[in-house]
Amino acid sequence: MIAAFAGRGDVLIGADYFGMGLSKEPESYLVLESQQQACADMIRAGQAVLADRGVQTNDLFLSGWSEGGFVTMALLEFLQRENLAVKAAATASAPLDLFAGMSGYLNFPRPNDAPWLNSIFVLSAFAYESYYDVPGLARSFFNPKYYDLCSALYSRQLSDLNKIPTDLHRLIRSEYFNPNYFMQSEFGRLVHRNQVYRWVIETPTRNYYGEADEAITVGLGKLAMSYQTGMGNRKVLAISAGSDATHRGTFARAVLGWSNWFKEMGESA
Repeated sequence: MIAAFAGRGDVLIGADYFGMGLSKEPESYLVLESQQQACADMIRAGQAVLADRGVQTNDLFLSGWSEGGFVTMALLEFLQRENLAVKAAATASAPLDLFAGMSGYLNFPRPNDAPWLNSIFVLSAFAYESYYDVPGLARSFFNPKYYDLCSALYSRQLSDLNKIPTDLHRLIRSEYFNPNYFMQSEFGRLVHRNQVYRWVIETPTRNYYGEADEAITVGLGKLAMSYQTGMGNRKVLAISAGSDATHRGTFARAVLGWSNWFKEMGESA
């Protein structure tokens, strides 16, 4: 991001989410509201610093990859609600609907699913327990044998992810593989709330997805465009990063697309 944007003279602002960087709070992994707040606060702080230094800026662009793609769309919704203009937004490999993504991992596993998908369940379960104040949420989700390891991973006391089973049937209690149970569980209801595409998107937006992405399916990557075009809104475009684009490969290829498109949008103003 520094090379692609700051390197050409743009002002680049990046927020640490709660629990990251110097923050002493629990990690807010995929907790929509907290990540909206962290980024909105960072924009305000960045604007204050720029004003203090007499630096003039014009258009605001948003971009993010993976969890950052989710956060980008969440922030876009927040800024639109606050009537703060965004020139354009772009993502890569964004989990636009966490319930859809998790349901796929649980009930429709693919041969190329990443072994680190277990971390998505670990981090989100403990983050939701903390930020939505649901004591015992994570304990009710993971098999007892692995609860302490999962807790240690979330609290940064465990650095070796290999100690957490990659086989989700070993890691997660069996009842959560029943779609109806998962949907009706407290964790399932919270996960279902954390989507970032079911609103009228007014900003030109591009969602890059990879056809060989080991974490985000093509359908999930195209979800925002499908939903928006379903109501006739043409503001959102899903773009393939290629038939061989993996999770990280999608990001690497998307950055150039973001940079060129943002430059075009800025020049057309």
